[in-house]
Amino acid sequence: MTYDEALAYLAGLNTFGIQLGLTRISRLLELMGNPERQFKSIHVTGTNGKGSTTAMLSAILVASGIKTGMYTSPHLIDYTERLAIDGQPVAREEFAAAIEYTSRQVARLLELGGEQPTEFEVLTAAAFYWFARCRVEYAVIEVGLGGLLDSTNVIVPEICVITNVTIDHIDRCGATVAEIAHHKAGIIKEQVPVVTAAEGEARELIGRTAAGKAAPLYSWGEDFTASFVTIQGRLQTIDIQAGVWKKQDRFVLPMLGAHQVKNAAVAVATAWLLSRQEERISDRTIRNGLLQVSWPGRFEFVGDKPVFVIDGAHNLAGVQALRDNLDSLFPGRPITFLLGILRDKDVAGMTRSLIRSCDRVVVVAPLSERAGEPAEVAALITAELVKTADSIEAGLQEVFSLAGESGIVCAAGSLYLIGAVRKRVLSGQIQNNQV
Repeated sequence: MTYDEALAYLAGLNTFGIQLGLTRISRLLELMGNPERQFKSIHVTGTNGKGSTTAMLSAILVASGIKTGMYTSPHLIDYTERLAIDGQPVAREEFAAAIEYTSRQVARLLELGGEQPTEFEVLTAAAFYWFARCRVEYAVIEVGLGGLLDSTNVIVPEICVITNVTIDHIDRCGATVAEIAHHKAGIIKEQVPVVTAAEGEARELIGRTAAGKAAPLYSWGEDFTASFVTIQGRLQTIDIQAGVWKKQDRFVLPMLGAHQVKNAAVAVATAWLLSRQEERISDRTIRNGLLQVSWPGRFEFVGDKPVFVIDGAHNLAGVQALRDNLDSLFPGRPITFLLGILRDKDVAGMTRSLIRSCDRVVVVAPLSERAGEPAEVAALITAELVKTADSIEAGLQEVFSLAGESGIVCAAGSLYLIGAVRKRVLSGQIQNNQV
């Protein structure tokens, strides 16, 4: 099976949509010899920050000399991004081999009368198979959606991580914080430690769930915390403390924003906890891991003159964090936005939180069937100038023209938009901020 054939096979599974539940994935993995049991794991969920935290944990393990797999979703440009070994995406040939093997097991499952797995279930099973084949020691596994019924929830990890809980995916996980927290807390296993930065009602529900499963709980603000020290260039220095283990250290992080301070605190607390059973993890390797972490498309600087930032913020909490970052780094300066939002999001709330009256906005359609209609999104925005563009290329030309060399451009609103923009940057279609 070639890479293109693997993509065609996965595209054929899209017709089955999103179907939460563990029956199909469990039967498939059983046929595959349960590869998920052949390595240790850390399971990460949360409304925002779970991808960044997953990347930080993976980088810490790699810096500690531990062979590490990382499974994340969605991808920005290439499916291979979802499966990484020691911080590097697998090669296309390796991805195709993993999908080919898994597809044969799916065929066996169907012959035995089993139900057709979804695309995400096949990807998850393929990731577990490939990690086992590569003999990783640990895998950091990011939940796809929710937690309780997500196909990654077949693992029994060393530690469960819940970054935070806010409103998102209300059609799948519920319309209230309590309902969503119930899904996130669903990854908690009997006697498996939990690290969380959730607060308020969500923290209370997670606490009750952990207590009911005799799972030790380590919480932001109670057992560990962090504080911002300074920014130098595109690096921020932070202090992290964990009174529960009498630990304190200073770290340099190549990811900006107050929300990343909290994500880093979660990752470091998890690493400190894991170091109690894994002696290769030390304060030095944790510092080195955080310094080396990379998580593309999250407040990523991809151009100068004008400054060009791309950010995958795609829900209310995400765009609030993005706006805080922009205000902190560029106080009082107008931002020229390239904006694309999915129609099933809180478009009004997101635009209200992100856009200021002095900003300029060009709205485009993200590359998704769920893309919000640009004219409808634009109608909800109050700013100095609001326009629509017929394509991402046209939108990029417009924002660069509006901003000029001394301005600030920010592309945001959907990972589908950010992936398309980043692809154009990496391919050379955008050079010197010209399309």
